[in-house]
Amino acid sequence: PVSVAAAAANPIRKVVTLLQRMQTTVTDEGKREQKLYDEFMCYCKTSGGTLKQGIEDAKEKIEAGTAAVKESSELKAQLEGDLKKHKADRDDAKATLAEAKALREKEA
Repeated sequence: PVSVAAAAANPIRKVVTLLQRMQTTVTDEGKREQKLYDEFMCYCKTSGGTLKQGIEDAKEKIEAGTAAVKESSELKAQLEGDLKKHKADRDDAKATLAEAKALREKEA
């Protein structure tokens, strides 16, 4: 067998050893990369439906929110109209009350 000193001294052996280490390193990195790729692809395949469902849910919420805003705006407009009407009715009632009070004082 070749001794360690002889192997270390042989330049061809150094190159072969270096290439073997590089091959091992590249193979290990390839396995890690493949594992990461597989995990990523699994995530992409399984989360696609979840993302689509999330988008659909968000669209429904947007539509519901838009409808709620429109409904609230209509209600606000109606309440403002009612408020104006009630204020006018109150002013009419005050005027009628003042007339009745003046008429009673005149009669008394």
